Amino acid sequence: MKAVSGSIVRGLQTGSILTCADNSGVKEFMIIGVRGYKGRRKMRPSAGVGSLVICRVYKGEEKVRHEVFKAVVIRQRKEYRRPNGMRLSFEDNAAVAVDDKMDPKGTLIKGPVAKEVVERFPTIGKLAGIVV
Repeated sequence: MKAVSGSIVRGLQTGSILTCADNSGVKEFMIIGVRGYKGRRKMRPSAGVGSLVICRVYKGEEKVRHEVFKAVVIRQRKEYRRPNGMRLSFEDNAAVAVDDKMDPKGTLIKGPVAKEVVERFPTIGKLAGIVV
């Protein structure tokens, strides 16, 4: 994975609910872990745009309910800053389910995707309709 440009504020903790932005059959995710998070003792792992998270399916179709997936956060409500000084925030917190090769499980992505995600995961950018 490539490093993310900009200073991403990690606005999502373990236990946060994310909407699923693809058509994999999942409606909502709950974050149960963050890959690559290094923190102090008794600190809750947190994630931001472009983070790879471990999620369980909170709501969705019967066949995928309560399963554990890897997902990439593509939008967050908490405002973050880009290197050119612009500040950006989205209307919701959203993620896309991915497999072990970091390819999306769904075939289309609903809504905008942050540019920082496309830099790190190019296959998600191919399915995205809008890149902001």
